[in-house]
Amino acid sequence: MKKFSTGITGYRKEEVNKFVDDVIKEVESMINDLRAKDKEINELKKNLEHYKNLEQTFNRAILVAEEASSQIRRMARDESKTVIDDAKKNASRIVNDALMQAEKTQGEVIQLKRNINVFKRRLRAIIEAQLEFVDDIDHLDI
Repeated sequence: MKKFSTGITGYRKEEVNKFVDDVIKEVESMINDLRAKDKEINELKKNLEHYKNLEQTFNRAILVAEEASSQIRRMARDESKTVIDDAKKNASRIVNDALMQAEKTQGEVIQLKRNINVFKRRLRAIIEAQLEFVDDIDHLDI
């Protein structure tokens, strides 16, 4: 606390005025500091609000990315299932075609065997007829 010297009429006016001026300067300095701090606080609040908005945007972007990822995985799973089902159908078709071809070939083999047997019987009959003819040549009166 400041002590003032006294004179005949009380405290010295210059000292009191100087003190009041000093107090005024100090108060003004404090007010200016408070205004600067208020300005800085407002700027920080704006920055904080901006970063909160960014955070919300990033959170929404993350959610969208997660949903897209889930959808892509689901689509890939569905597509792979479709590919596998198609491959199974194609495999079944190929096996069925091969079985049908094998049955057809087997039928052709059986038919060829029959034809060979028929050919052999006819050839044997022709040869036997020719042999009979050769045998009959001996009996001819030539």
